[in-house]
Amino acid sequence: MSKKGPPKHQNKFAWNPTGSRKINETEPGGRFRPFPEITGVCLRCKNQIEWKRKYGKYKPLVEPAKCQKCSKRAVRQACLNLCPGCAKEQGVCAKCCSRVDQIVGRNPAEVEAEQKMLEEAIKNARERERRTLLRAMNKDKAKPKGEQANTPTIQEGKVEGLFSAVSLEEYAELSRDNEDDDDDEGDEDNVKVCN
Repeated sequence: MSKKGPPKHQNKFAWNPTGSRKINETEPGGRFRPFPEITGVCLRCKNQIEWKRKYGKYKPLVEPAKCQKCSKRAVRQACLNLCPGCAKEQGVCAKCCSRVDQIVGRNPAEVEAEQKMLEEAIKNARERERRTLLRAMNKDKAKPKGEQANTPTIQEGKVEGLFSAVSLEEYAELSRDNEDDDDDEGDEDNVKVCN
């Protein structure tokens, strides 16, 4: 005879898988080495992976696993069966291999390209703007998932609220132009001093 319905007594607090042992911050899942973003899966599979991470059942891969389609060692996230290339090519979830309309996350190549653009913008920015941008990024990372405030952050490849430029490319171009103008003005000052 199986009982149906909610449990008789609700837990006062959620179970913590690392409650009885000290957490090493340098191990995967720690503060200094967080788990990678979940990408290339359907919403149902994303929720399953998040549950595994939350309750200590997620074991990250030490070395890349084999893809079930192309047999290459290109699967870099635990619990996935297909590499990102095969999953994107066939339009399926990388974990359950079912066709879905919406895939969660972004392509790692897009993320890497955006990271390079961001580094370029930071490199070309003035010190004050660079520190403001880095502070906003670190503040956004430090907040828990439920407390995302309306602070200036980087979302979908755009810098919002920090700079006058709409995108990172425009900001990089503006900062390059400003550096060229500053160099020209410095040359004129040197000419005036010499005369």
